[in-house]
Amino acid sequence: MNRRQFIKGSIVTSGIAISGIVGLNLFINKVSKDKLTTEYALTVIDRLSRQELSSSGVWEPYQIFMHCAQSVEYSMTKFPVHKSRVFKETIGKLAFSAFEHKGQMTHSLSEPITGAPNIAKHKSAQVALTYLRNTLVAFDQYQGQLAPHFAYGALTKREFEMAHIMHLNNHLDEIIS
Repeated sequence: MNRRQFIKGSIVTSGIAISGIVGLNLFINKVSKDKLTTEYALTVIDRLSRQELSSSGVWEPYQIFMHCAQSVEYSMTKFPVHKSRVFKETIGKLAFSAFEHKGQMTHSLSEPITGAPNIAKHKSAQVALTYLRNTLVAFDQYQGQLAPHFAYGALTKREFEMAHIMHLNNHLDEIIS
């Protein structure tokens, strides 16, 4: 593929992705940002920890909660694999902006974080909820420099907090209590 074809393909692909994100944004009901806090998420986790849980999706509850915890941990350390700089500065920023505006995100609920270790099946949801809770508390208390998000790029602590809670909320769509 020559450079010209690559640039044309990139522009077309970006245009389609941007159109999809903007279109999707029109169909998502806005969620109050005061519920996009670690404190609020901890109350949800505490409520879930007192219930029997199952999943309507591909992943079991243990996998879902550990996946969400991985994302929180990586924001304090480093995501294993990143999208290109161009992606993060265009599509990634646009996607995060749309999600932030609506207060919720949608993404593939069975896609692992690229480069992250596989998460085992058939383990206790309660153990994973405790781990997620501890990870969110550690994030809340974290004072160091945050790692860039693998798709959105550099985020402030508040933006990361909202991203983590929107991510968790999206996965909670598959949790049955």
